[in-house]
Amino acid sequence: MAVDPSWEQFARALLVLAVLWWSWVGYAWLTSVVDPEEGIVRIVMFIAMAGLLVASLCIPEVFGDLGLLFAGAYAVVRVAHIALFLVASRENPALRRSVIGLGMSTAVGVGLLIGASFTDGLTQGGLWALAVTLDMLGPYVFGSEGWVIEPEHFAERHGLILIIALGESIVAIGLGAEAGVDAGVVAGAVLGVALAAALWWLYFDVVALVAARRLERAAAGKERNEIARDSYSYLHFPMVAGIVLIALGLKKTLAHVGDPLHAEPAAALLGGAALYLLAHVAFRWRNVHRFSTQRLVVALVLIGLIPAGAVMPAIATLAMVTAILTAMIVYEAVRFAELRTRLRQDLRH
Repeated sequence: MAVDPSWEQFARALLVLAVLWWSWVGYAWLTSVVDPEEGIVRIVMFIAMAGLLVASLCIPEVFGDLGLLFAGAYAVVRVAHIALFLVASRENPALRRSVIGLGMSTAVGVGLLIGASFTDGLTQGGLWALAVTLDMLGPYVFGSEGWVIEPEHFAERHGLILIIALGESIVAIGLGAEAGVDAGVVAGAVLGVALAAALWWLYFDVVALVAARRLERAAAGKERNEIARDSYSYLHFPMVAGIVLIALGLKKTLAHVGDPLHAEPAAALLGGAALYLLAHVAFRWRNVHRFSTQRLVVALVLIGLIPAGAVMPAIATLAMVTAILTAMIVYEAVRFAELRTRLRQDLRH
């Protein structure tokens, strides 16, 4: 996206991110039922890590000459995942049925990616989108009763992956400042850190704590598994995607702080923040069936400001996004102060 910030590249990048995300999600579920430091599990994990490293090396040319190698390396990662799940489900028939269903959707997804490597253009993009969709729908279509998770660790892993994504957004600030450091770059770097801090605050101050408690208190089996699937496996993806888009906006801002971002990078910065908030709205609704009106309104405002962000100096657009999110945090801290205090006190016990 950074090399060619076009709508086509945005779509391709999000498809690749979705494939990698679903791979990570699978192992987040797997490590609730296997110990990654024991016996053959450790060896298979190393094989999967090697496969994923090869897949990641292919990403710059994944829609070109390295598409087939990417699909093959990704297949190694997913086959290792299913194989370990089958081993873990030997004495659990319900889990075995769920794993077999997941194996079917995985096989379809990997097969479509292999087929996509022999095509190009819209056909290739369509096959990627179909592969992602069918693979992600596997746990939904084949049922959720058989899965087993450790709720505390499961929620913690997803919080950690958000922290990693936010850390990478800070890295994007440094990459964007390669041309040199002046007053504008310093201001942009400070605003970028403030924006990352706001994104962190919006998730970890209360939202993550309430969701983790909801997951832990849900009845083991179908209820807990469906909350985990919807809230974490599905709805955390747009959160991470939003952070990735924001990181692109930060990189482009720091590269030319005084120039306009233009349409695509402005859409990445403002739209990425909006996507992050919309995922929060859905996340809260799925967990506690409460609607976050203020976050929905702010998300719509950010989307409406994209045309302005495309013509304003990049530093001004970044300041605007940071100020809007900071103002919302202040509003929520004041408006829900008593509720927030009570929730945090309850969660300590």
